[in-house]
Amino acid sequence: MQEITKESIDKILSAYPRDQRHSLAMMQDMQHHFNYIPEQGMQALAEYLDCPLSSLYSMATFYRALSLKPKGKHIIKLCDGTACHIRGSINLITGIKRELDISPGETSGDGLFSLETVNCLGSCALAPVMVIDGVYYGKVTLEKLPEILNQYRELSEGGAEA
Repeated sequence: MQEITKESIDKILSAYPRDQRHSLAMMQDMQHHFNYIPEQGMQALAEYLDCPLSSLYSMATFYRALSLKPKGKHIIKLCDGTACHIRGSINLITGIKRELDISPGETSGDGLFSLETVNCLGSCALAPVMVIDGVYYGKVTLEKLPEILNQYRELSEGGAEA
């Protein structure tokens, strides 16, 4: 994650032509670099493309994958599709709330974790499924949850891979 400066935003925008067809890709790049789309990034994008800021906000709020709020260092995606729901994903949401004091759509106070629920992760045979930073965890139980989360806490403290 980079520091949010006019220069860092301009560098992202200048990689694209001044064409509104690229606005979604520009927002995705901003989110990749800053872990969310900062307000100053949205304003710079509107100026760069010479388009209404409201149009860009409409797009940014339409796509669930885009965030206008800072996200945690580690993104937890918890499946709540049919198979996962039947096999207890709701209990995992409760467990994560207990462990991290966050609900879906929130970021932990220490900025380490953000929790998102998704409709399906495509791994129904492993239900309930959770993905953290692209790593899939299948057949997750309340007993396994603290151990999994602690790996990422330690990763953030020590710099090793989970």
